[in-house]
Amino acid sequence: MNYLGVGISPGNVPVYHGTNPMVIERRVRISELLLRCLICVLSVLTAFLVGTDSQVKEIFSIQKKARFTDMEALVFLVVANGVAAAYSLVQVVRCVVTMVKGSVLVNKPLAWTIFSGDQAMAYLNVAAVGAAAQSAVFAKLGQTELQWMKICNLYGKFCNQVGEGISMAVLATVCMVLQSGISAFTLFRLCGVNKAKGNSG
Repeated sequence: MNYLGVGISPGNVPVYHGTNPMVIERRVRISELLLRCLICVLSVLTAFLVGTDSQVKEIFSIQKKARFTDMEALVFLVVANGVAAAYSLVQVVRCVVTMVKGSVLVNKPLAWTIFSGDQAMAYLNVAAVGAAAQSAVFAKLGQTELQWMKICNLYGKFCNQVGEGISMAVLATVCMVLQSGISAFTLFRLCGVNKAKGNSG
């Protein structure tokens, strides 16, 4: 039966929906590899920008040096991004090996491990970025009620470089959230395939 060019299957004819599972698998793998490389680069940039940041200011003939270690939130940001960069590098190697071998991920425990690791990295970096951003706001605007002064008026170069580092960290965190979504998609698709195989058996 044909109505306005739309074909209708009688129910016993297999219908092709136009998406090849191998094409989806390839796109997911390429997206994962690109995101993990981007996360690694952005995390290294964040750790470098914040970790190497310092500025010396002379106040009343006394030299004061601002370093990232003066704020615990910035130390947390550097450590979190260092961990994220190392984790992403390991995952990049795993992705490349998987793509070269051409093997499909069929190991459910490994899929759960990757999913859990991606979730942990995303949560860790969201927390680190939130803490660093709050500290940066206090440094920029001060807090008159608590008599906290605006230190960015004194250490402008230091604050600008920290701001650049936090911007890189925000981008890295967005990529981590996207990556955790991809790993969730891979895991749940794997569970769906195994469930379908169990039902057919």
